[in-house]
Amino acid sequence: MLFDTENLKKALIEIDKASPYYPTEWKLLDDAPEKLYALGEARLLRGRKLAVVGSRRTPANVLKLGAELGKELSKYFTLVTGTADGGDSAAIEGGLAGSGKVICLLAGGFSALPQCNLQLLERVAQHGLLLSPHPFETEVRAFSYEYRNKLIATLCDGTLVLSAGEKSGALITAKYAQKAGKKTFALPYPPNAAAGAGCNALIKKGAYLTESAEDVLTQFGIEESIEKKEIALSADEERLYQALQDLGESHVSALSQKTGVPIFKARAVLSALEVKGLAVSVGGNRYTLV
Repeated sequence: MLFDTENLKKALIEIDKASPYYPTEWKLLDDAPEKLYALGEARLLRGRKLAVVGSRRTPANVLKLGAELGKELSKYFTLVTGTADGGDSAAIEGGLAGSGKVICLLAGGFSALPQCNLQLLERVAQHGLLLSPHPFETEVRAFSYEYRNKLIATLCDGTLVLSAGEKSGALITAKYAQKAGKKTFALPYPPNAAAGAGCNALIKKGAYLTESAEDVLTQFGIEESIEKKEIALSADEERLYQALQDLGESHVSALSQKTGVPIFKARAVLSALEVKGLAVSVGGNRYTLV
């Protein structure tokens, strides 16, 4: 197994400050790591990079959107994120589905790989890069995450926050990005949405409101060259799609009442919209657009 202790120790590459792969951005830090420990494609440390982070409590529809954004943005950037469930994992899944250019920065040494995400991280090691600023046996401590988030922010050209509560670690990444003069981006959330309170606060303070990959690419002067394909919709699909645009997240009964499509049929139509990647169930017979 790739993450067997002995195999890991043999496979790790050490990158010191004299290496061409050691990030220039980190050399300027007072607390720059003396060595990096890498598994995968070290070349990804060179070139344009974008941090994509989010809370463990990211809503299902945002997880799907985050993966789609990650897939599109990975065509132009190497995506840099953490190793947690939620927003980090959505970014990883999207990046791997796109160009495969993904860097996951560990909060501790490789002995402290998060057990809940081993299969996903193994894919990162095979196609992207797992990276640690700590020796193999270093444990993760409370302060480890802030240091990791600081390194992510200073490494990248900008930071996209998919989700963040009022005290989310993703906000720490954004704080360091802003301190370093990097561009920050955040998804907008409805008022009183706890999972997005931090995102809305970032937007109020000047982060770029982001609803699509184009919103990020525009700020870097990158023009999207791929034309989006029109998705054919039936008459009922069009009615329910329009209703979701008008109402936002809604219960199937409210959508049925607005469109005149019977509830039993509306459920099937909404499932069809999910298959087409246009809508997603958020539980309790409630739906929202992707």
